[in-house]
Amino acid sequence: MSGDRGLEIERTFLLKGMPELPGTAERVEIEQGYFPSGGPLEGRLRRSRWQDGRVAHFHTVKSGVGLIRKETERAIDAHEFADRWPATEGRRLSKTRHRIEVAGLTWEIDQFHDLPAFEERPLFLAEVEIPEETDPAGIPIPSWISAAIVREVTEEPRFRNYALAARSATI
Repeated sequence: MSGDRGLEIERTFLLKGMPELPGTAERVEIEQGYFPSGGPLEGRLRRSRWQDGRVAHFHTVKSGVGLIRKETERAIDAHEFADRWPATEGRRLSKTRHRIEVAGLTWEIDQFHDLPAFEERPLFLAEVEIPEETDPAGIPIPSWISAAIVREVTEEPRFRNYALAARSATI
């Protein structure tokens, strides 16, 4: 989450496959479930498992679409996660996230699992969170990512994780 204002300023790219990652990549297995949404607010539960065995749980609320979104996130315990998880039934996804820091920015490459709408082609997205509301096009894209980019999808709501979890996205 960027800054103290609770804003997430993030660019998202559709990839044709998994790029060749630098050896410094951190791997995290993620399960996400979304609460029913009737509008621009998006509530999410997340369980993250790191390679070293750590597990963390989060409750996040986002609003808005596109490059700049409002985001509030808090850590929750496993008990609260388990109590609230059933409310996300039918709006879940799992993914493997690879996090790589490049020139002070953290790039996240997500490989999504078990998405029926994408069975013909595995889905890979790259995201980078931008620290300021500056010219996002001026953010340098590492060559190992740019070689795999199909197109930028920041402004395409169907590539938001909520839409993917609801299985409403089509490419």
